[in-house]
Amino acid sequence: MPKRPDLRSICLIGSGPIVIGQACEFDYAGSQALKILRAEGFRTIVVNSNPATIMTDPGFADRTYLEPLDLDGVAGVLARERPDALLPTLGGQTALNLASELAAAGILDELGVELIGASYEAIRRAEDRELFRETMKSVGLRVPESTIVTSGDEAPDDLHFPAILRPAFTLGGHGGGIARSSSELERMLELGLRESPVGQVLVEESLLGWDEFELEVMRDAADNVVIVCSIENLDPMGVHTGDSITVAPQMTLPDEAYQELRDAAARVIRAVGVDTGGSNIQFARERDTGELRVIEMNPRVSRSSALASKATGYPIAKVAARLAVGYTLDEIPNDLTGTTPASFEPTLDYVVVKFPRFAFEKFPGADETLGTQMKSVGEAMGIGRTFTEAYLKAARSRELDTDAAPTLPAGAHPWFHAQLERAEASLLPTGAIDDLVADDWISLKRSGWSDADIASALDTSEEEARTKRRTWGVRPSYRRVDSCAAEVAARSNYLYSTWGEADELPPEPGRSVVILGSGPNRIGQGIEFDYCCVHASRAFRALGFETVMVNCNPETVSTDYDTSDRLYFEPLRAEEVLEICARERPAGVVIQFGGQTPLKLARALEAEGHRILGTPFEAVDLAEDRERFAALCDELGIAVPPWGMAPTAEDAVRIAEEIGYPVLVRPSYVLGGRNMRVCYSDVEVMLSAFDRGCIVDRFLEGAIELDVDALCDGEETFVAAVMQHVEEAGVHSGDSSCVLPPVSLDPATLVEVDETVQRLAPVLGVIGLVNVQLALQEGSLYVLEANPRASRTVPFASKAIGVNLVEAACRLAAGEKLADMDLAATRNGHVSVKAAVFPFARFPGADPVLGPEMRSTGEVMASAADFPSAFAKAERAAGRRLPESGTAFLSVCDADKSSAVEVGRSLAALGFELCATSGTARALASAGLPVTHVRKVGEEGSGPTIVDLVRRGRCDLVVNTPAGRGARSDGYVIREAALVARVPCVTTLAGAFAAVDAIARARSEDALSLQERISA
Repeated sequence: MPKRPDLRSICLIGSGPIVIGQACEFDYAGSQALKILRAEGFRTIVVNSNPATIMTDPGFADRTYLEPLDLDGVAGVLARERPDALLPTLGGQTALNLASELAAAGILDELGVELIGASYEAIRRAEDRELFRETMKSVGLRVPESTIVTSGDEAPDDLHFPAILRPAFTLGGHGGGIARSSSELERMLELGLRESPVGQVLVEESLLGWDEFELEVMRDAADNVVIVCSIENLDPMGVHTGDSITVAPQMTLPDEAYQELRDAAARVIRAVGVDTGGSNIQFARERDTGELRVIEMNPRVSRSSALASKATGYPIAKVAARLAVGYTLDEIPNDLTGTTPASFEPTLDYVVVKFPRFAFEKFPGADETLGTQMKSVGEAMGIGRTFTEAYLKAARSRELDTDAAPTLPAGAHPWFHAQLERAEASLLPTGAIDDLVADDWISLKRSGWSDADIASALDTSEEEARTKRRTWGVRPSYRRVDSCAAEVAARSNYLYSTWGEADELPPEPGRSVVILGSGPNRIGQGIEFDYCCVHASRAFRALGFETVMVNCNPETVSTDYDTSDRLYFEPLRAEEVLEICARERPAGVVIQFGGQTPLKLARALEAEGHRILGTPFEAVDLAEDRERFAALCDELGIAVPPWGMAPTAEDAVRIAEEIGYPVLVRPSYVLGGRNMRVCYSDVEVMLSAFDRGCIVDRFLEGAIELDVDALCDGEETFVAAVMQHVEEAGVHSGDSSCVLPPVSLDPATLVEVDETVQRLAPVLGVIGLVNVQLALQEGSLYVLEANPRASRTVPFASKAIGVNLVEAACRLAAGEKLADMDLAATRNGHVSVKAAVFPFARFPGADPVLGPEMRSTGEVMASAADFPSAFAKAERAAGRRLPESGTAFLSVCDADKSSAVEVGRSLAALGFELCATSGTARALASAGLPVTHVRKVGEEGSGPTIVDLVRRGRCDLVVNTPAGRGARSDGYVIREAALVARVPCVTTLAGAFAAVDAIARARSEDALSLQERISA
């Protein structure tokens, strides 16, 4: 019987697409909560727009809606399902803002839906800056001196600079920053007021350089308060906590100062009125005087909550869900110990460090300075007995191109500097590697140094260092994360490595399957691979294996302690993975679900005698080696674009001239299209070539690009999904919208696609999943590449066709054949569209234009009866709602002008007024279309420029295709203005045609759940 019999059905709002400031930690929270609520007997409904999440899988909730996360989208689901309660505190700022909108609009009252987890009043007291300041004042706590600015107010003129700007109800510090002058303040206020959903910005005194601390706090309806975890930022105030290196528990506070923080946190959560659930509370403390300020409070599960859960083993989201439905902390069992309740505060006998992962290389021209607005795209966590052991583990878990030891922030507390300096001193070379004895090895390893670090210091190879260490019998020991520092008996299966201690929980050999995760989120390898790893664990468990997960990302579902039979929270590098496999002695290792990361470890695993389940490394290497792959395609009679290997830039130019322009220049073995460039001249090729060599391909300009996900058992192939890109070839597959089923391929071409993939996959040696990318140009089909592993499209395809592709791939890896499986893709008359979401607003200075290098951080999915309706819904879900009327601006390069006339004619027929810059205006006028000429920035003449019109809200749609290179082109300024003003901006002609079609023909439909679509 549920604790509250009056609640029978509960709706959870998800967090939507992965964006900077709001990532897969909320999928982790939502999926945890769903497990608990369903186990308690509640009917569960999920509303989310992200297909790559576990919580949007049809098996995790009773009803799953992939709908835009806006007022209309969520209200439509609530009206259809009529749940008893809405739980918004597990879906980040997006869910919290939507809950506030629904409450303020009276929709919840009208539908009889109760808000649980945090009341509307509590949300307002925490998020409304003025109310929060008054609430803190009422309980004797200080916040930074500040001024509230709302829309229409003048900027305060009595400020001391620098000043901190914090827009209300935004995530990841979005729209905020540090103003150091009156002109900066005026510009930033305009942006902040626009970004705040309530048009409110807090302008506060600078506390730059103060120490920053966070506390994760839980409270129940009986007013019990638990401090789950303390977190200390190594970067001082002024750097967003998501971009800071952080450590848990806090390291530098004396006990009385820490108790002051604890007491203050309890007062904050009680004063704000979060009666049931978790909150993240951030403090600033002046190091010398001990002065304390409350910075902010999130009345919900936060990004730091995921970190705190993984750091302590305390399942914050599960506990929060139970508290929301009436339990108290003392009634909720601690899953890790099995003997203590959730009212027991976690105790740590180890140290945890989190490192951010940035992607500035994807956004040339962007300001890389860290500030109050978050810029990191992911994070990695390390666990060790000492600070330096955890710090260096986390640092090498980021999977950067360099292995150089990271430097501490210059503002970091002296204690951290002293610890790292001591560790660095221990690594100074004092002789040859043969001079090290067992005690030396143990000392170096406890300090956190890897075999590779030691080898580099002693001028030898990592393999040699590993051999010497093992010769002395120095192997890692594994300790439990049990939330109680081994004070009580625990049944935890959550492990980390250290050195020179007794081993805990030794496994029986031969019973397990080791699944290698994908590491920190980054552009090109994100939550979709965590989705695959989680489903792999579920599938192999169902097949009778013990499952072992290895990963280092605290945000993910895969690193939840109950996803697998054992979890190793370790870097995904050869040293750590080989030691885990030596301990486990598994039946096999799975490398095809974690993206590119596990593939890099395959050779070392096979060399030590570990069996790779599914597709062997030889097949992976064959597909990655362009020369061998092209030769294989030639043998099969499969066309590939003309290409050549270029050791030097001069060779690249020669090859380009031989195969003909335009060409695609790229390095080998890249992730997310890293450093790919489309070149139209010798000069561009020279600028794009690499010292270490590159591949030069003929670029199939104007081609239709296709993504195919298929399953192969080594003999037969099942083509599961053929997805057509909306943008033409040249836009990275991860950045292009795609549609399933394809909307413009004739039946004969579809048959040719199927037959091509069915011939290629078995000869490659695929056993499991394979993704093949193809291009169709002027009736000819070309294979661009094949990836014999799970691709980023697997979650989208699985949900669109109603087949769990990961489960099927695992069964094939375990020895089943396709003929034994009942696989049939659902054809229910619906069209599904995946659209990408971009972080350009976080990187002013970078040109928001699409190309062969991937730049999106996340994606959304929408389904409807036809393509225009699905595309329009997907654009809305991505935050780019297409206008139905108004003014459309067009400015395109010369090569696109004839096609732009067709776009303009369609828009004019729909009632849009047209405006354009001179060249495009002449083309439109010559075709008989009414058009207003608008000046470019810097162009002579009178009247406003296009940038002026966009900023003033007098333009509703921008179509601007790039001409030439360089971030400061006219097009860049236009695209940047549209981005800031939140005006839909289309940068490809194919995208423009799709948008116009959607505006003309999209129809509104009642929301349908994923379960209904699959069974239709």
